[in-house]
Amino acid sequence: MPIQRQVITFKRYFLDFYESQVGTVQTKIEWTLQLIRTTQQVPEKYFKHMGGTRGLFEIRVEVGNNIFRIFSFFDKGNLVVLGNGFQKKTQKTPKAEIEKALKIMEEYFDEKAKRK
Repeated sequence: MPIQRQVITFKRYFLDFYESQVGTVQTKIEWTLQLIRTTQQVPEKYFKHMGGTRGLFEIRVEVGNNIFRIFSFFDKGNLVVLGNGFQKKTQKTPKAEIEKALKIMEEYFDEKAKRK
């Protein structure tokens, strides 16, 4: 399958979340990331722009009754950068998690600008 997008992590934000999950959740996360890598039009059920944010996306993972979200954003076209993840326990995405994701995105682009 041709690669549509490259998925990378930034620092340990995503990895810390990922490593704290049980095997079934990790497997579903990997499946979902592979879908994002290889599918031209990823269904919104798995990958959705967060309204009211500048470029923040949520990757949606469901395992049984558990719902997980991983925030991400794009850099240079098809590069998807993974930020923080969390288990969603309420209908509405917690504001603190969105703010954390926006800070991670800002930190990523600030550090990238300094490297130039």
